[in-house]
Amino acid sequence: MSNSKISHLLQSRVSLAPMAGITDYVLRSLVRKYAHNALLTTEMISSEYLAQTLNGRSGTEILQRADNHSPISYQLSGHKPHLMKQAAEFLTQYADIIDINMGCPVKKVVGGQDGCALMRTPELAADLIKAVKDGTDKPVSVKFRLGYTVDEMNFVEFGQKMQEAGAEFITIHGRTRSQMYSGKADWTKIKKLKENTDIPVFANGDILSIDDAVKCLEQSGADGIAIGRGAIGDPTLIGRISHFLQTGIKLEKPPLEERIEMLKLHLDEEIKLRGEGVAIKFMRKFYPYYLAGFENAKILRSKLVLTENYNEIIELLNFSNILNH
Repeated sequence: MSNSKISHLLQSRVSLAPMAGITDYVLRSLVRKYAHNALLTTEMISSEYLAQTLNGRSGTEILQRADNHSPISYQLSGHKPHLMKQAAEFLTQYADIIDINMGCPVKKVVGGQDGCALMRTPELAADLIKAVKDGTDKPVSVKFRLGYTVDEMNFVEFGQKMQEAGAEFITIHGRTRSQMYSGKADWTKIKKLKENTDIPVFANGDILSIDDAVKCLEQSGADGIAIGRGAIGDPTLIGRISHFLQTGIKLEKPPLEERIEMLKLHLDEEIKLRGEGVAIKFMRKFYPYYLAGFENAKILRSKLVLTENYNEIIELLNFSNILNH
């Protein structure tokens, strides 16, 4: 990592990958509790949304950050250079890095020419990098995939073009857009990108444990790794991987009792952020992750997702602790 401006932001060699509806202020804060210098990333923020809805106003939930969230990357989506520049100007007050999403595979995103659709329009993608660089003095990074389809794996040429346009850091997910999240991420292909670019490359996809992280780094030759789904239900994973990479010491995954306490804290913090009714519904997607791997998990989850009363949720979680002993 030759560029000192970016290298100190990536020193932990692990980042929290952006996930819509997941990597909000609360999850970022939980990850930071266990990973003191890992790179956090926001949910994807639409440049169109910033331009049309905010009109320069700050304070919306998606933008919120705490002082200890640095280093933090704010991820932008869009395909109009002037709006991306405007968004970058606005986000500079919050961000340590501004990242451009060129990897999201979701239909409504690629249908609007954003996300992974940009891998089919590399000239436009390069223009977006230049526009964002014109709008900020912070490092600019990009996240993309192996290609749009198996027949369009242009990730090496695409990465080189993004570097030429001014990108200072790449995160690459080891699948194509057409694969979505199916099959297995191909970490070995990432090595080719690393060998043909001169900026830091983080590998992403299917890293759910310290062993996965080690294997991914070996196969990809990447400078670091980005953790997405692995951090849902285990906010300690990023910190534990970072700790292992720096010390060689493997910290164990927290037992169920600790994960339930983390789940309660997550719920309480979401209630502070969103209000009780909204937060209780919002948290339903997290239950399968926090409660994975014990005998009565399925029965408990089925009860939790139907419950809208906070005290009942806490009672169920406390009861699950007793059941597991």
